[in-house]
Amino acid sequence: MIELESLDRKEAIRYLGGSGIKLNYRMDALMDECEKEILLKADPKYLYIEKELPCNGLIKGKDIEKHLYGCEKAVLMCATLGTEIDKIIRINQISDMARAVVLDSFASVAAEQLCNRVNEAIVEKYSDYYTTFRFSPGYGDYPIEMQNYFLQTLDAPRKIGLTSNSNYLLVPTKSVTAVIGLSKSPIERKRLGCAGCIARESCQFRRNGEHCGV
Repeated sequence: MIELESLDRKEAIRYLGGSGIKLNYRMDALMDECEKEILLKADPKYLYIEKELPCNGLIKGKDIEKHLYGCEKAVLMCATLGTEIDKIIRINQISDMARAVVLDSFASVAAEQLCNRVNEAIVEKYSDYYTTFRFSPGYGDYPIEMQNYFLQTLDAPRKIGLTSNSNYLLVPTKSVTAVIGLSKSPIERKRLGCAGCIARESCQFRRNGEHCGV
């Protein structure tokens, strides 16, 4: 079980950078409230499973093949903050859009922190392996349709209520699926970069001359 006790405010502000909201002293109280609400409503859950490589069902496209090159195993993972987060964001989108945007930014931070904690647990469990960074469906040429493969393999709908819609977007929305490669030999830690990202045209970070970190 993973509990989130605080959220990275600087990272939340970075998410807010592309929303059009102006940051000033009045925002401090709102950000305090939104952080507390996300921490209160979040129900962090996660799953992961080990797969031996090669695994034909997992490899779709050249980018994931490159990502897992030299790895003997892969760990498929998923993580979600639960349905209540979606509900409070939707409610506030009707009544108070500024608050909804701040809630959404903190929820994104919470999801990333949850994934980092899961990542740490995996690295600790497989301490005798070198690990890649997380790689998700939708990165580069890795099809977004692979969401369903991850969900089915992890039995996520039954175990933690994580599903996808007809467009292969995860439900609840503040959720992630990813794969981490495991190798007995050192791994060159490459990054995807903006050029190969499926979200490059709509990315708020690129609009502000920033980078998401992937």
